Amino acid sequence: MTHIEFIFPTKNNEEAELIIALLSEINFDGFQENENELKAYIKEQDFIKSLFDEVVESNQLIYSQAFIKEENWNAKWESGFEPITVFHAETKQPFAYVRANFHDKNNTVAYDLLITPKMSFGTGHHATTLQMMEQMSVIDFKNKKVIDFGTGTGLLAILAEKLGAQIIEAIDYDDWSINNTIENVEANDCKKIKIVKADSCISSIGEADILLANINLNVIVENIENIKRASKLGAVVLFSGILISDKESISKTLISNKFSIEKMEHQSNWLIIKTISL
Repeated sequence: MTHIEFIFPTKNNEEAELIIALLSEINFDGFQENENELKAYIKEQDFIKSLFDEVVESNQLIYSQAFIKEENWNAKWESGFEPITVFHAETKQPFAYVRANFHDKNNTVAYDLLITPKMSFGTGHHATTLQMMEQMSVIDFKNKKVIDFGTGTGLLAILAEKLGAQIIEAIDYDDWSINNTIENVEANDCKKIKIVKADSCISSIGEADILLANINLNVIVENIENIKRASKLGAVVLFSGILISDKESISKTLISNKFSIEKMEHQSNWLIIKTISL
């Protein structure tokens, strides 16, 4: 498998976040933010030049590109992977630590999470995943059924098990993400995660007590009826991967589908929305 790497010079974090949002909607599946540049990755077979050109031209983006063979990918990805500390949403104390197998274990946090740094989206570095983990710190997962829709690396599913969930269904459509999730679930010695390859939120474990949807606006809107059906009455449903500029439209979608918006916050340009299924 070959990936294409695109490098975009950026002036600030907001510009990088906007490019990430735009490219996420045309099959790009990995990003690495560095100082004054954004690296974006897509499988060669998923690349549609007409869609890419439209994004580039309409936003006047400048870029360079390179092809990366699969055998060179891990070393390249690892070189830019740094561990992160996630803080509890209320106490602001260290809550979880996300690291690769070549980082030392952190014994000062409650949840030490081992994530193989491959192409899958969701290592905790991006604001969308980070905000999900922060909100998870104040939700009771004990003995709950959980669906992680758009699992990426499996990070949120793994954290849900560590927090005491009874069973977790981790859903993703991408083969790379599925394989990476399998590796990460095994590395964290998780036993309660069911990994499902699917492009829609259809539950095989029954109605969820908690549903995590860390994807993007288009996928959430397309699946909102399925998300509703997969959530039991009173379920906590977290949505992320949504830009602040889409706040009004996503709010209307959620309310019209009988989700009560309990909390809406943002980090950089990205929203985290906590809802209750009515």
